[in-house]
Amino acid sequence: MNTENYFISTFTSHRSLIGDDGACIGKWVYSKDVFFENVHFKKEWLSYYQIGYKAMIVNISDAIAMNAIPKYALLGVAMPNSMTRHQMDELSRGIQSATVEYGIEIIGGDTISNSKLDISVTIISEASNPLLRKGMKIGDIIAYTGVIGKSARDLRYLLSGGKVHTKSRFVTPKLRQSFVAHGRKLLHCGMDISDGLFSDIGKLCEANRLGIRLMKKIPKKIACSGEEYEMLIAFSPRQLRAIQRIGARTRVSVTPVARAVRGRYLNRCKRHHF
Repeated sequence: MNTENYFISTFTSHRSLIGDDGACIGKWVYSKDVFFENVHFKKEWLSYYQIGYKAMIVNISDAIAMNAIPKYALLGVAMPNSMTRHQMDELSRGIQSATVEYGIEIIGGDTISNSKLDISVTIISEASNPLLRKGMKIGDIIAYTGVIGKSARDLRYLLSGGKVHTKSRFVTPKLRQSFVAHGRKLLHCGMDISDGLFSDIGKLCEANRLGIRLMKKIPKKIACSGEEYEMLIAFSPRQLRAIQRIGARTRVSVTPVARAVRGRYLNRCKRHHF
């Protein structure tokens, strides 16, 4: 068990609210992620606008992954005294661009002085039929949406001193809201791919106490690529064509990679950011 998982395991929820991308309480879903300098990004890589936008999008992704509609946000921003008003304006503009795109109202938060730029976001969403991590059955197909592997590739470019396009997945993740909403009735479970395909398959397996059998060999550079924010889903084999038709209508590919089986799953990817 890695240190992050160990720390989370020290907390308990009597109503089993811990373990999904967000906590479901009645019709509301509460989710929270942090976006920290020198852990998730470097200021040499992203403009302040891009930092603000991505900080929001990676949090909104948790709501979208649960088939929830994000409504409100609380912000925690720790920033250096050296930040100029122009830089603050650009950071704010990026944050607000994402909230306008998804119809979210910022309702409060906190700001403090810090040695670096760290952002914490709480998203409050509404869901009538949330998509959880539990629900996978033996024989289910496990698949992912879109194309994965490019986030890790672009991170390697950045680490070597290069630059990436402003439309790079590492800079501007694409969320699959329409696909999740249209496909929900056919999906047994799902989550977004934030830590990498193999790592997040491990989370589904742990939540459902099952293992997997891969359908094909997947290169590590693809399987271990984090911060993709594509969807990882499980569904009955009988629904494969219907799921692919929904993908076609919402302009997203669906790639089957494994089947759920009895047993345990061993993730061979290291947990990392950069």
